[in-house]
Formats: sequence, C-alpha cells, structure tokens
Amino acid sequence: MKKNHIQILLSLLFVLFASFQYSPLRAQDAKKDTTFKPGGKIWGLVYADYFYKPHADPLNRGTYQYSKLAQGMSAFQYRRVYLGYNYNLSRKFSVQMLLAAESDFQGANKGVSRGVPGDVLANNNFAPYIKFANVRWKDIWKGTDLVIGGSPTPTVATASEPTWGYRSVERTIIDFNKTNPFDYGIKLEGKLDPKTQNFGYDVMIGNGTNAVPETGKYKWLYGDVWAKALHKKLWFDLYTDYSKIGNTNNNLSDPHTRNSWKATAAYMAKKFTIGVEGFMNFDRNDVEGVRMQGAVSDTTVLNATALGISLYAHGVLIKNRLAYFARYDNFNPDTKYDNTTYVTYAKPEGNVFDPNTRTDFILAGLDFTPIKSFHLEPNIWYVQYSNQQANLTGSSAHDHDLVLRMTFYYVFGS
Repeated sequence: MKKNHIQILLSLLFVLFASFQYSPLRAQDAKKDTTFKPGGKIWGLVYADYFYKPHADPLNRGTYQYSKLAQGMSAFQYRRVYLGYNYNLSRKFSVQMLLAAESDFQGANKGVSRGVPGDVLANNNFAPYIKFANVRWKDIWKGTDLVIGGSPTPTVATASEPTWGYRSVERTIIDFNKTNPFDYGIKLEGKLDPKTQNFGYDVMIGNGTNAVPETGKYKWLYGDVWAKALHKKLWFDLYTDYSKIGNTNNNLSDPHTRNSWKATAAYMAKKFTIGVEGFMNFDRNDVEGVRMQGAVSDTTVLNATALGISLYAHGVLIKNRLAYFARYDNFNPDTKYDNTTYVTYAKPEGNVFDPNTRTDFILAGLDFTPIKSFHLEPNIWYVQYSNQQANLTGSSAHDHDLVLRMTFYYVFGS
C-alpha cells in the first residue's frame, strides 16, 4: 500500500478513536437511554415529463439530456424515480438507503439513435440502482456529523440545489456539466456555530465514480465552507475538489488531474430568490490540440481551463399555488482554446467535455401546485452550441436544441 493511502487510513482511524474517547456515547453506556425507540420512514420522489423537440442541432453536439435526439421527437418519460428508507438506530446513529432510477435515457426512436444512454437494462427497461447506502454518526463532536457510505457530495447539496430550488426541471450548472453530485466515501458535515448555524463546512474523500464500483487507484477530495447572513436570507458557499484521473493515453508519463473551484451567492426572500453561481475547472493534460502538416495530423497534449456562470431567479406569483423560475448558463469548456495554432481539439480519455463547443443554456417556466406535494411545471429547455474552431459558418458555427416540456413532480413520505 502506498504511503499516502496509509496516512489517510491512519488519520481516519485516529479521528474515529478520538471522537469516541470524548463522545457522549461513553456516558450513555453507564446510563442507558430507555426513552428512545428505533424507527424509520419510507419516502419517495418522482420527476417525469412529456417533452417535444421542435428543433435539433444538425451536428448532434452536446452531452445533455436531449442532445442527439431527432427533431420532432416526443415522449412521456420518467427522469428520476426515488424510493428511500431512513431509519434511526439510536439518538446518535441513523442509516439511509436509496434506490434510484434516473439519468438521461430517452427510449428508442424508431431506428434513430437515442440520446445519452441512461440507467437501462439490455431490453431498454428502466433499471434502479443503489444510489445511497450510508450510516450517519450524529454529533461525533459538537456540531459535526460523520457519514460513511454512498451520499451526496458537497458539490451541490450544501447550497447550490437549495438556492436554485428547481432540481425537478434541471440540475445546477456544475452538475449539468458532469461533476459528481454523489459518491461513495467518508464525509464530515459540520456547523462552526452549532447554536446559530450560520457557518459551516463539509469535507469528503470518495471514489469519484458516483455509485459505480471503483476500478482505479485514485480518490476524489471534496470540500466546502458556507455562511448565511441577514437572518439566513443571504447565502454564500465556496467549494473545491481535486482528483487524479490517470494517464490520458499510454504515451503520457504525467497523469490527467482535475481541480474545480465553485462559488455560490444567493438572496432568498419570502417571495423571490436570485442567485449566481460560477465554477472553474483547472485540468492538466486534458485536451489534445490537432495540427495538420499536409495530409498528416500531429497532436499535442494541453492543459485546459473550463469556466461556467449561472444566473437564476424564482419567485411566487400566487401564494401556495403558482410560481415562476428562470435561468441562464454560459459554459466554455476551454478558455485557453487556440484556433490559430490548432485546427481542432480532441477529447482524450477522462475528459467529459467537448473542448470545441461552448454552450448557452436557457430554462424558464411556471410551477403550478394544486396540492403541496404535487407540481405541474411547463417549461422551455434551450441549448445553443457555438463552435470554437476558426472560419466556420452556418450550423457548423452555431445551432441549437429546443425542447418544450410539461414536468410532473411529486413526493411522498418526506
């Protein structure tokens, strides 16, 4: 075992030992709590849509939910189905299990290639998988919980999704552009001021593979700090992660590494919320610039910096009945793109972005709530693709995907 892995394991063992030594559990051993009764709750959530695609990008760019689907396609579909169970083992320990069927499966399209394949079996039926299975040790020290197993990462769970507020229609910008929203590992969730709960932190080490079993030797490190002000109306969050993904190809001695930074600021009033979120990925050995020397191509491995900015707002039109939401994202997969030296860029193994294509994303809609746990959300989903290569015209330079949707969202048991 490598030295750094031994250090990580020893550090974790030390934290657990020290926490138990000074934990109230030792006092509880002498005086057993007879008032607590173990118990749990089943809960569920469903996002579903009817969608119609009146326009499709003719070059099939993008890796988003409706990318690569044919113009004119329509379908009823489940986008996310959750079935969860939370159980309190004691006042200090609880467990969570979550089965999920989700991702971006679109179904067969009468011989036309579907979009990004999702959680499906060989016969194209929706397939649930174990998304979360974790145990939470509450107040391992005052104000801090320890979570072991599959759980949300600090990427979006702390501030991004709560302030955006409309995961039912789309993921946040960093999740939309392929950063892990959940992982299998060990995590500390803490409040720096447990009484007022205005400041806190989250740190995690995980496989970096979401719910898929690990097959590599490197781990992801996640962390964030957050603050709330003005009676918890003003939210701030600063997040970072780091991962070593391995060699981008067999000819490289240096591995592909990725470091993300993200900042979120939002104001959440009773009748409206406005927010901004931006992130940068600093990626080493992430792309390959392609030069042409006559009829022969030559490639150079390059570093890349991705930049994304998201602006969003939502608010109340009729109390408890009707609301609105709107969002604009701009994403550049490589701000260092050099279209004078290179004719195009290639995407080596480990890179989740197409370095040639910038995107502008627009989402807007209404939220009708006939009852508290059920929502009808008509919305417009639009992505424009802009190619960064030189001397392009027409659809090769710019085109878009446009989708009209009616989203159905309901929860139970939570």
